[in-house]
Amino acid sequence: MKLRPIVLAIAVLAILSALAYVLQRPPRPAAQDPRVGQPVFSAAALTQTAQIRLGDQGKTVLLAKQADGKWTDSSYYDLPVDFSKLSRLVDDLAAAKIQRLVTRTPDRLTRLGFKEPSVTLFTAGGKALWTLTLGKSAEGGGRFLRFDDEPKGYLASLNAFLDVEPKNWADSLLLELKADDIASVELGFDGGGIVAASRAKKGAAWTAAQAPAGHRINADRVTALLGSLASLRFQDTSDLTDPNAVAARQHGRTLKFTTFDQKTITLQLGRKPEEKIAKPAAPQKPEGSSQASTQNAQPKTQNSAAAPPPPAAASDESAKPKTDAAKPEDQTVPAGPVYAFISSSDPAAPINALMKKRAFQVYEWNFTNLPQKSDELFEPIPPPPAGTKAEAKPGPKPATPKLDAKPTEAPAPEPPPKP
Repeated sequence: MKLRPIVLAIAVLAILSALAYVLQRPPRPAAQDPRVGQPVFSAAALTQTAQIRLGDQGKTVLLAKQADGKWTDSSYYDLPVDFSKLSRLVDDLAAAKIQRLVTRTPDRLTRLGFKEPSVTLFTAGGKALWTLTLGKSAEGGGRFLRFDDEPKGYLASLNAFLDVEPKNWADSLLLELKADDIASVELGFDGGGIVAASRAKKGAAWTAAQAPAGHRINADRVTALLGSLASLRFQDTSDLTDPNAVAARQHGRTLKFTTFDQKTITLQLGRKPEEKIAKPAAPQKPEGSSQASTQNAQPKTQNSAAAPPPPAAASDESAKPKTDAAKPEDQTVPAGPVYAFISSSDPAAPINALMKKRAFQVYEWNFTNLPQKSDELFEPIPPPPAGTKAEAKPGPKPATPKLDAKPTEAPAPEPPPKP
């Protein structure tokens, strides 16, 4: 047996095997994008951020960072920003992870819908630091997104909602009271009276000098009053010269809260009262006008020489003036919105500067739930418990009952002695 043909056959088979491997081997995997697996946003970028702009559907929200580190809503009268809402947005972006690179093709990027909404961070000089544009939501979950102007589209586990209503980013909290810090509270009434309740220390009983005889201040009612105003929030705002705001200040009720550290907070709640406007009476035709017009409307004939018969004498009822005519109904103008006006004895309190920017509308129940009469703040003093000896008080002596007078019968004469 010759070895040479065998060796040649083995060599040919080896060459063919190597050629088949080269032709059929899988392509080399592409290098993974460095963003994959990373958070969508790094919260550390906020240290260099001076402004945040949110945009969607033609609306824009601009939040600005102040020198003291606090944020204001530049798109809504520079009111303080609801920091809890801003924190939720940052946490949602930082918690979302980039799952994969979707495409680098311009046509596919267009189909992913990268237009709005968007988030942009700016430096103090107005330079854009970072821009995130959100696209469509993926069918399997998550959101398509792109960074800056990069020609790349990513898929991330993001379900954040960008609120682009400027008012919604303003902190609506106007007044926050802690009941344990309040030493006294005064409430004014429409008639001009004032009820003041106070206590010497935290947890002590409430007292009031205006308590009627046999009554005391209702501690539960005072606690409920403080609770209803513990977190006073605005519903909307208007200009300081708004007629409804001006009328509310003129028809308000005042509350004063004094803390144990001798700071006073004055709160006035008011609204434009309901109005009754009388409708003008409809013009009435004078009596007999219809009869005269009817007579004038009758054609005159040449042969009518006879004078018309005299009119019948009016009856007494028809001669009397009509008093049962329907009176016009008054038109009711509803009461205006409720406004809150707050001031603090502390000149550095932020609420003092805030009240100079806008007039703040609060919810109606903040005003209608106030006690309407001073009697609502008092309760009768309960009687002493059973078994306790009450002090005897002198009183009128009971009247002696009168007995019916009967005639006195004479005693019967004794019989004479027998002999």
